[in-house]
Amino acid sequence: MAILRIRYETGEPEQVLEFDPSQAPFQHDGLPGSLLDIMLARGVPLEHACGGNCACTTCHVIVKSGMAHLSENTEEEDDLLDKAPGLTPTSRLGCQAVMSEGEVTILIPRYTINQQVG
Repeated sequence: MAILRIRYETGEPEQVLEFDPSQAPFQHDGLPGSLLDIMLARGVPLEHACGGNCACTTCHVIVKSGMAHLSENTEEEDDLLDKAPGLTPTSRLGCQAVMSEGEVTILIPRYTINQQVG
């Protein structure tokens, strides 16, 4: 089993999702077993303007712990993350970060690039 802890910069209550990574994909957005896939399948929203196709940064999350339980960043993901507001050394795109067994804690930033443009 795996545990995904979701915290919010906006102060919303933390959410904890338990799941079996071997059951991925859980729905159709993002890579199978990605943070986006896991969250959407359990009714936890995460913005994803491109449909989870690694073409924007709206699903930007900050990994607070458990980075070892996520897939490696790709060059394409890193290039896109350079455009994300609030970029940190542990930033990932929710549609690309595939989770394995273990526990991961993420922080959902207050703003996405879509919210800053308007």
